[in-house]
Amino acid sequence: MLTSARVKVLAAESGFDLCGIARAERHPKLERLAAWIAAGYAGEMTYLADSLIERMDPAIALPTAKSIISVAVVYNTNQPYSATLADPERVAIARYAWGDDYHDVLRHRLRDLLAALVVEAGAGFEALTCVDHEAIQERVFAEAAALGWIGKNTCLINPALGSWLFLGEIITNAELAPDAPIADQCGTCTRCIEACPTEAIRDAPPGQPYSIDATRCLSYLTIETRGEIEPAMQPAVTTEIFGCDICQDVCPWNRKAAVSDDPAWQPRDGLAFPLLSSLIAMSDAEWSRKLKGSAMKRAGLTRIRRTLGYASANRR
Repeated sequence: MLTSARVKVLAAESGFDLCGIARAERHPKLERLAAWIAAGYAGEMTYLADSLIERMDPAIALPTAKSIISVAVVYNTNQPYSATLADPERVAIARYAWGDDYHDVLRHRLRDLLAALVVEAGAGFEALTCVDHEAIQERVFAEAAALGWIGKNTCLINPALGSWLFLGEIITNAELAPDAPIADQCGTCTRCIEACPTEAIRDAPPGQPYSIDATRCLSYLTIETRGEIEPAMQPAVTTEIFGCDICQDVCPWNRKAAVSDDPAWQPRDGLAFPLLSSLIAMSDAEWSRKLKGSAMKRAGLTRIRRTLGYASANRR
């Protein structure tokens, strides 16, 4: 019989730094998703509302689901944080987009893990893999699987590794012993809230999780917004030109965050704190080469150039 302990060994052999097990059931935190969308915090991300029913219950994706295997990979590299960036000529690209597209890398590793699980489990084993694009609230189940806790900045924080983590899941009909969740260890710290340049982290009643108003978050504004950024938010675009790491940069749990030497996450040439002028000067052909196999493709060149225009104007 397949056991949780064996799953974790196979996950490590497949290239994952963390692995935990959660029950495949409706989680209480998922009940807040509909209210978050109704409050307008999702902005243009209409796919969240369109897939709300599936996100509320993992059994819709796999009716026989009993367990969710949650895995994580550290993508932090040995580079300074954007919050320490002092060169006025340079801009910041979110750390997760420096290397190869994590969707492709994690899907490949999850398929390797799934193949190993099929051999171990034998007949009757059913499962499907998920990486970001699929309708599952990854952080909620990663927290339930004891990979960390969801901090006030809504990132999953692991006490040993920090929050620079890519997440993936395998939903399965295998009955696996679940892990006991880790207690929230943010305490009274509010550094992420204070550091957010657009006040995107929304306060919450005592005992309730914090929320991100995506329409104020630089990650959303620079990646998800399709047209012009709302005029009131345009002045905030100065240094972060694709995503934003500030709330993770200032988190005390990332002072000694784990660093990965995995080639997949090492910065591609010119993506770790590039010169704004060099990005503006790049031709279509140069951008095409730069974006190949990169998570930056999600925004596309039109949105990237739009954001570069805001950054250039605001810096002047």
